[in-house]
Amino acid sequence: MMLNDEDLGAILLTLKLASLVTAILLLVGTPIAWWLAHSGSRWKGIVGALVALPLVLPPAVLGFYLLVLMGPHGAVGQITKALGLGTLPFTFGGLVVASVIYSLPFVVQPLQNAFEAIGTRPLEVAATLRASPLDTFFTVVMPLARPGFLTASILGFAHTIGEFGVVLMVGGNIPDKTRVISMQIFNHVETGEYAQAHWLSAGMLVFSFAVLLLLYTLTPNPWRKR
Repeated sequence: MMLNDEDLGAILLTLKLASLVTAILLLVGTPIAWWLAHSGSRWKGIVGALVALPLVLPPAVLGFYLLVLMGPHGAVGQITKALGLGTLPFTFGGLVVASVIYSLPFVVQPLQNAFEAIGTRPLEVAATLRASPLDTFFTVVMPLARPGFLTASILGFAHTIGEFGVVLMVGGNIPDKTRVISMQIFNHVETGEYAQAHWLSAGMLVFSFAVLLLLYTLTPNPWRKR
């Protein structure tokens, strides 16, 4: 039994979501990781714990509080309504916001490890050559931290692909709008369509193995601080 139109729609929506979320995570996570790697602030521990919170917090709990926060009576919901954007729950935009928060530690932590491994010596040398901080980051830091960026991109993308609990709470199960692969598999199982569920699940299994194989091939020990 081949994939139907709903399956293909869920796959395309998931890839769209994961690509957009990964791009946002790199933009948001890079300055956070840089600050965590170099800051001596007393707030560093608190910020680090908040970033890592999705690693230990049950997805349903995180999804519930995001749902409340972005709902019509929540702080974020009030702001989006005042801006004429409506509310974010059960929309693709809400799914993006929730996914960014849920996958943030999978991008920040590899980048933080990479930045810490570089040390201060290359930065000091660049400063003696009168390179601006921005020039130093793009010409010195980014090339040296390339394995960290690669690991962060792969993990952020893959983690977003596999989301379920947060997606269910914040996005719901709306076809062509918030129904991603994990929700489509759940739908097939609920309706007894195990053959269809098998096709999607097997695809996810192959994808997950390919991601890990790529990760370990390009970065032999992605979990070790360099």
